[in-house]
Parts: sequence; C-alpha cells; structure tokens
Amino acid sequence: MAKKNIFVDAFGTPYFLKRLVIFIFGLISYRRFNGFNKLEITGSENLLGLPNTNVLFVSNHQTYFADVAAMYHAFCSINNGYLNTIKNPIYLLNPKVDFYYVAAKETMNKGLLSRIFKIAGAVTVKRTWRSEGKNVNRMVDMNEVENIMKALDNGWVITFPQGTTSAFAEGRKGTAKLIKNQRPIVIPIKIDGFRRAFDKKGLILKVTGQKPTMEFKKPLEIDYEKENPKQILEKIMFAIEQTPDFNLLHEYDEKRGSAQPDARV
Repeated sequence: MAKKNIFVDAFGTPYFLKRLVIFIFGLISYRRFNGFNKLEITGSENLLGLPNTNVLFVSNHQTYFADVAAMYHAFCSINNGYLNTIKNPIYLLNPKVDFYYVAAKETMNKGLLSRIFKIAGAVTVKRTWRSEGKNVNRMVDMNEVENIMKALDNGWVITFPQGTTSAFAEGRKGTAKLIKNQRPIVIPIKIDGFRRAFDKKGLILKVTGQKPTMEFKKPLEIDYEKENPKQILEKIMFAIEQTPDFNLLHEYDEKRGSAQPDARV
C-alpha cells in the first residue's frame, strides 16, 4: 500500500476541497434526513473498532444520490462518536474524508451537480451489462478495478453489488471477485424507504413524513481460503436482503401497505 498523503486523497483530490463539498452538500441535504423525513439508523456499533482501511460496505440501492448522501451523514456522525443518530450536524465540520463510493460513470458525468458530488469520493466504473439505457456486453476495465482496490488501500468504500436501483436485481459477480482477491472486512448495509421518500435520482422529495432506514449489520464471516465468489455473492445478497425469499415478503408488505396506507412507513 502506498504511503498516504496528508493533503490529498487516494486519487489526488485535495482534502480541503472534499471537506468543503461534503460540508455544503451536508447542509443542503440535512433537513431531508432529519426534518422533512427522519432517517432511522441502527447497528452503528458494528462499525466501532474497524480499521481505517480495507473496509468494504455492500448495500442495496434505491436512488442515485439520496442513499449515498444519507450514508455520508451516517459515516460522518459515527466518525465523531454519535451512534445511530444524525441529530447533531456539527459532525459536518469533521467529515470522514477517506470514504469512497463506487458509482456508474455515465451517472456521475451527467450535469454539474453530479460532477461536483463526484469530488466527495466517487470511484466511477463503466457498467459491463448496461449503458445509456441499453443492454451491452463489454469487458471489465481492469484500471477501474485497480481504482477500487486503491480506494480500499486508503480508506472505506461503499459499493452496490446490484449495480442498479431496481429492487431484487441480480447481484454482479465482479463485487464478489474483488472481495475474494482483496479480502476486506465486509459490512452489509440494508436500506429501505428511500424510493418512497425521493424520486429516482434522489434529488426531489416525493413525500414528507417518511422514515428511511439504514441498518449496519455485523461483518460477514467469509472463509477466503475455501469460499468461491459465487458463495460470497450469495452471502452478500442474503445479508442485504435482496434474495427471492425477501422479495416474497416485500411483495406481501407492499400489498398490505396498499390496503392499509399507514401500516408501513
């Protein structure tokens, strides 16, 4: 692992610029998660004592930006000693800057807002199966894989193994292969309620009074010597509750919620 620089992150972005972007976006988005809607966080205690590098968070995905923005709030709050809460936004003055998230290149290159948000720590990748709304079939860019490994060597990384905001989509094997090779500590995150509260991009509030949830689970137990990528991926998808069994429960709750509007928030 290369020696860390105290002035710039793993990709040469000045820390002062990352701090500024996280602070501004944090102030703008704060009332979305602790005002109009109340973000409920559980399991923050599972992050205590983690090393500063080679920690990979795997999560389901519901919007382009709101999920990640909420995660920044949660991580910065935890970084300042506040567990399971974002009620004290003073944490924005001391953000966790060695934090990166994997995002689709085409998403992060659309519009000025996306490009600015990319400064906060995006590691962009080209999807191998989809591009600009069309199915494609292309090889993995190994330079992009090396960038994710570089981010892990320098901090914490969040990735979305489904590579889409569609619920219960198939997990991508590339995530499991990366885990097999890099052997990070893997922390599953289960989120819910974001697609009800926000539009698909996660920029516009659809309704208020919702309670998006974010659950940090215990590190996955992975036998790196014996388990293959397929087995690792199965563990991940179960941990983030995106397997067919959970889909049946989800469909049942959705139908029940339609009949009883206040039964689920």
